[in-house]
Amino acid sequence: MLTWFMGLEVWVQALLGTLFTWGLTALGASLVFFFKNIHRDIFNLMLGFASGVMIAASFWSLLAPAIDMAEEQGAISWLVVAVGFALGGIFLYIADKTVPHMHFGFNHDKEGLPTKLKRNILLVFSITLHNIPEGLAVGVAFGAIQYISGDPLAATLSAIGLAIGIGIQNFPEGAAVSIPLRQEGMSRKKAFMYGQASGLVEPISGVLGAILVTYVSVILPYALAFAAGAMIYVVVEELIPEAQQKQTPKGAHYAVLGVMVGFIMMMMLDVALG
Repeated sequence: MLTWFMGLEVWVQALLGTLFTWGLTALGASLVFFFKNIHRDIFNLMLGFASGVMIAASFWSLLAPAIDMAEEQGAISWLVVAVGFALGGIFLYIADKTVPHMHFGFNHDKEGLPTKLKRNILLVFSITLHNIPEGLAVGVAFGAIQYISGDPLAATLSAIGLAIGIGIQNFPEGAAVSIPLRQEGMSRKKAFMYGQASGLVEPISGVLGAILVTYVSVILPYALAFAAGAMIYVVVEELIPEAQQKQTPKGAHYAVLGVMVGFIMMMMLDVALG
C-alpha cells in the first residue's frame, strides 16, 4: 500500500492527504447530529488540542525541514526561515484585516472590511482563512519529499504523519464549528454543512502548494516556513484567545491541558514517523 502511494504523482499524494484531513473535519462536524450542546470546558479543551498540534507541526514538520533544506541550498538558513515565517504571518494578518469574516465559536466577532454579507457567509470566509495554512502545510510537505536527501520512505512517512496530525486536530475543530451553530438555532443539517466546509479549502491549498514547490524548488524552504508562520498566526490570533474564554473556574486550565496533549501527540507522531 505504501509503495503504491509513493509511486503516485506528488500532487495526487497531497490531494489524498488533504482529503483525509477534510474527511476528519466532516466526521467531527457530524457530531452535531448527536449533540446539540457542547460544554464550554470541552470546547476549550478541543481548541487547545488543535493549537498544540499546530504548534508542534509548525516546528517538527515545517521549520526544522526548512532549515535543513536552506542549508543544503547553500543559503543563510536562519534568514530564509525567518523571512518565510514572517511572510506567513503577514499574509494572514492582511487577510484578517481585509477579508470580511466572522470568527467561529461562541463569540462571533466581525472583522475585516465592512460588508452587508450574511452572517453565515462571513463564517464561511473565516473558516476558509483558518484552514488555508493547514492545507498548504500538508501540500508543501508532500512536495518536499522529492528534494529531501536520504531515505525517501522516511520523508514520505513524515509527510503522512503531518497529514494525520492535522486530520486529528480537525476532528474536534469540525465539532467546534458545527455544534455552536446548532446551539444558536441553525438546523443540524445546515450546521453540519458549515462545519465540514471548514475543511474543503484544504485539498485546494494542498494541491496548489505541492504543485508550486514541485516546479519552483528554490522556494521550498520559504514555503515550509510560510506555512508555519501562517499556522502560528491562526493559533495565537484565534484559537488560544477563543479557548481562554472561560465560563467555569477551570475553563482556562482545560485549554492549557489540550495544548499540552496536542503538542505531545504531534511531536511523538512526527518523530516516530520521520
